[in-house]
Amino acid sequence: MLSSKYSQRGVSSQKEDVHRAIQKLDKGLFPNAFCKILPDFAGNDERFCNIMHADTAGTKSVLAYLYWKETGDNSVWKSIAQDALVMNLDDMACVGAVGDLVISSTIGRNKHLVTGEVLQHLIEGAAELLEEWRSLGIKIHSAGGETADVGDVVRTVDVGFTAFTRMERKNVLEINLQPGDVIVGFASFGKATYENESNSGIGCNGLTSARHDVLAHEYYQKYPESYDRHVKEELLYAGSKKLTDIEPETGLTIGKLLLSPTRTYFPVIQKIFAEKIKISGMIHCTGGGQTKVLKFADKVKIIKDNLFEPPPVFKLIQAESGTDLKEMYEVFNMGQRLEVYTDEQSAQRILEISKSFAVEAKITGRVESSDSTEIVIKNGQNAFVFSKTS
Repeated sequence: MLSSKYSQRGVSSQKEDVHRAIQKLDKGLFPNAFCKILPDFAGNDERFCNIMHADTAGTKSVLAYLYWKETGDNSVWKSIAQDALVMNLDDMACVGAVGDLVISSTIGRNKHLVTGEVLQHLIEGAAELLEEWRSLGIKIHSAGGETADVGDVVRTVDVGFTAFTRMERKNVLEINLQPGDVIVGFASFGKATYENESNSGIGCNGLTSARHDVLAHEYYQKYPESYDRHVKEELLYAGSKKLTDIEPETGLTIGKLLLSPTRTYFPVIQKIFAEKIKISGMIHCTGGGQTKVLKFADKVKIIKDNLFEPPPVFKLIQAESGTDLKEMYEVFNMGQRLEVYTDEQSAQRILEISKSFAVEAKITGRVESSDSTEIVIKNGQNAFVFSKTS
């Protein structure tokens, strides 16, 4: 099954070890906010707070490395920069941080394998993205970054960003889900008005599984630098597809399908906050997939019974991995990577805003009162239950 394979490959969708390591640490000014909120160290003003957030493109950068080696296509590096940026920006947007943002990059590479040309495409690609996003009204500024040749540490390339902002505390969104809330789900796939091409919806989570469960074993021999040699061979590149094979429903190569850049919802979120719409919570469905909200819920039942039909990329992963739907929903976004909890009236305006950006959205579920904390995901005749453990 996917979860056991995930663990044997040295990764975890729920990051249990990380959560155990940080459980005693201070949770910040707003303990149930999606990101940690700090006092205003920058200005020493009790009306304000600071937010600093760091994230990477994860093992998606390894997939980009494979595709670049196989095809010579340098466009993949700009999309990797986008993956790492969006994993920061959209997390921060979920607490209402939609004002001025400062970002700094950290790129670690194996110089013997990843050329200076790749670095150039990563850095220039990030700069192009920032310019594009500024034209959309996103106030984002680059503070430069660090690029290190660390072949003893990084087998191929690792791409990450750190983001910082200062905002008024009164504008912070702390998650407080209420019985009677509905869930507005936003599609991770399709083509938004601010995107140049259609998105497969893959996002930036579960790519270790996607890569090894979908791609053929020939890459095991060809690119030994692309995997952890402590993992059993039968778990590495155990699929049937080549990177250049065509996925029939989308017409994309398998490589491009899996490397589709993570969509940002920032323009949509910015508009929602600008209109001061009542919101009980906003969840970026990254690590943990459709169960992410459990980390922020308390004594409510969250029912998701009208989710989007999973797009082709997730059907491909499921078919190649042989896993069941319950585990898929726990690892991947499955077509819904952002969800907003609100009342029914406010939901209608949020749907209108999303439609204006050509981002498909709909009411995908609801919140009910409960003595326990759980999520029920319904798919056809199937109902999958996930309970909060701590």
